[in-house]
This record gives sequence, C-alpha cells and structure tokens, in this order.
Amino acid sequence: MTKKKIIIMGAGLAGLSAAWHLQKRGIDCLIFEKESEVGGLCRSKQIKGFTFDYDGHLLHFRNPYTFGLIKSLLGKNLAAHKRQALVHSFDRYIHYPFQANLYGLPPQVNKECLLGITEAYKAGSRHYKKNRDFLEWINQTFGKGIARHFMVPYNFKFWTVKPEELICDWLKDFVPVPSLIQVIEGAVAESKREVGYNACFWYPKKGGINQVPLALAKQIRNIQVNCPVVEIDLKKKIIRVDSGSTYKFDVLINTVALPEMPRLIKALPGEIKTSFERLKWNSIFNLNLGVRKKDHLRRHWVYFPEKDISFFRVGFPHNFSSDLVQKNQSSLYAEVSYSAARPIDKKSIVLRIENDLKKVGILCRTDKVLLRDINDIKYGYPIYDHAYQSARDKIMEFFKEHKIVACGRYGAWQYMSMEDAMLDGKRVAEKIQP
Repeated sequence: MTKKKIIIMGAGLAGLSAAWHLQKRGIDCLIFEKESEVGGLCRSKQIKGFTFDYDGHLLHFRNPYTFGLIKSLLGKNLAAHKRQALVHSFDRYIHYPFQANLYGLPPQVNKECLLGITEAYKAGSRHYKKNRDFLEWINQTFGKGIARHFMVPYNFKFWTVKPEELICDWLKDFVPVPSLIQVIEGAVAESKREVGYNACFWYPKKGGINQVPLALAKQIRNIQVNCPVVEIDLKKKIIRVDSGSTYKFDVLINTVALPEMPRLIKALPGEIKTSFERLKWNSIFNLNLGVRKKDHLRRHWVYFPEKDISFFRVGFPHNFSSDLVQKNQSSLYAEVSYSAARPIDKKSIVLRIENDLKKVGILCRTDKVLLRDINDIKYGYPIYDHAYQSARDKIMEFFKEHKIVACGRYGAWQYMSMEDAMLDGKRVAEKIQP
C-alpha cells in the first residue's frame, strides 16, 4: 500500500466511487461519513412496510463502464424500465417531454407552441454556448410558445430563480431537444417516440436505491460512519473529527457541499470567503406518502409546471419496484423546491401538498394515507446564476493550492446524475499518484 495519506470526506456515491477506484489501484484511503450509514442522498429507509429513497433516484446510463460496474455490483438485483413520465398542463396529462408531445393540449396552445418552435428552427440560433443566458437559450431553442407554457414556469419553479438569471453550463443532456420532425409528429398525434436521456432507466429489483452504495461499500476498506469532520487545518494538513481525533493528509478529497466548507476550514482568506458566500442553491422538501390502494397506472413520475400547484414533480416508487410496498398498497413522493429567495411555509406545506395531490387527481378524498415521511434536503441543486462560474473557479483554484480535490455534485458544486457522480469519483481517483 502507498504511504501517501488520502482522506475522503463523505461516503456518498462520489466518495465511495473515489475510494473504490483508489483501492482497486492499490492506493489506500480513509473515508469519514457524518451519517450512520453510507450513501449520502442515495440512501433508503424502511418504514411500516414501505421503502422510500431520500428523494427520487434512478439509474440512467450513458457510459458503458458505469453500466458494467453497476451490473457487477448488483448482479441480478437490477431491472430495466421503459420510462412512463407525464406532464400535467391545462388540467390534463400529456406525455413527457412537453416539447415533443403537444398533442392533447388545447388547440390554440398546440398551435402557438408548434409555430414558435418552427420559427426557432428557421432562425437557426439553437446552439449551446458557455455562459449563455438560459432564457435566451429557451426562446431560441423552443420558441416563445413552449417557453411560456412549460419551460419558463417549470424552470422558475424548480430553480427558484428566473431563467434569465441562470447560465446554461448545467444543461448537457438534461433538457431534451427533439428534432422538428419529432415535434410535428407529437403535435398532430400521440407520439410513440422516446425522447431524452432518461427514456430508459434502471432500479434495484429488491431494496431501494441504497443497494448501489451498500454494494460499493462492501468492497471498500476504512469507512468510518458517525464521524463528521469538524475542522480542517490547511497549514498543518490535518483534519479533526467530532471525537477529537486528528488525521494527517497529503490529499483531501471533498464531497461535502461547498457552502459547508467555510465552517470547517481555519483561517480562510477573505476573498475566498466572499466566493463561498456567492454560491447559491435550491433546497428540496420531499414528502413521502404510503397509501392503502392498488395503483393500476404504470406512470413513474409527473412534472407540474403550474404555479398554483406546490410541487414540481411527483414520483411513484411502487412502479420502480413492487418490493417497495406491500400488497394492495402504493407509494408516492412529492418534491417542492425552495430557497432563500423563495421560501416555503413548512408548517403548512404538507397539508398544501396533499390538497394539491387531490386537485390533480393523484389522491382521491377516500384514499387512506397510511404513512407520511419527510426529507427536508438543504442542498438540492447548485444554482448556476451569473455569479456561479467566477465564484466556483476561485474556490477550485484555492483548493488546488492546498491539496483539496473537489468531487461529486456537492463537492465539485455541479449538476450531476448518479452516473456522473460515480464517474467523477473514478476521474479523481485516477489523477492521484501513489
């Protein structure tokens, strides 16, 4: 084993992936996790016969390496699903994505959206550019109809800031961009085409999404849970955990949310403190419900762009795996986005969510709710506003000077899928020399 001292903060997917790939190369490391179990937000909980994840987590694969790794970890405990996702708009449900499934909308709305995207294609300015204004990209990619009826209200609801306050650096393949033929097909008839990176997804047959980090952790040495890092001394290259013990490091791999770092690092320079203060994020209030009824609809999740509906998305875990519920029961999670700029009333939000679920027909007034469970997730998604890039760049430069390696969605402060987080752990591990 190498004598270089490598410490990983956080045993979420990115941290576990970094440790797994380091140890496959014969490089030892220590992992410190503040929670009582590994997984970060990719944990699951079992309550009264229901299994819920800490918010919605599904496996999407673009990279054959990640697919092969997950299959080797989970073996036969992995099932493929063809996406059944919907959008609720104008008091009706249409197929997702909205921009490729205009059929079923009111005729005037369909026409407005179709004419708008046709004009956008004719204009020919639909290309992604770094630091481009997100609202400009929406209008030039989809036209003003789709922008007005879905893209602008949904993204404002999700990000909690107006699209013109965002840049496009997070986009990658997260927003489906159909061809004009696909749009026309989906406007004149119900489309059978699957558009977007998540047209197929994978999920464990038994157990929740925590089966992925648990399988990784079984092959990793030196994971310490219930052991939060409480202080980082960059001059001495020492971390201190809450028990009082200290550990020397040569390389510190951080997967902890960046806004938490000023609390941990001693004697942080003023300019870097300011950069940390410029970081913004949304938070997710996640309500899980266990319901006594058999759900015969095979939908997986639904998007809600309307401003008078509290949640932006509802998912149905029992349709990911029947193992997550008992016989004649169903489960759902509703997600509400909030931030310092757009707070929510947490005392009344659960009642509002349940009333809105009835309003959109997901819950009936006669349905018996057997279980209510809340996950209030402080760090949902980094907000890519116009201050994002310069603030992050300064922090990353400071980290590099002090042998801190940023990793994962929260450590690197980037919009990532589960697969992205695992690949980022691999990337980090491969750059570290024994």
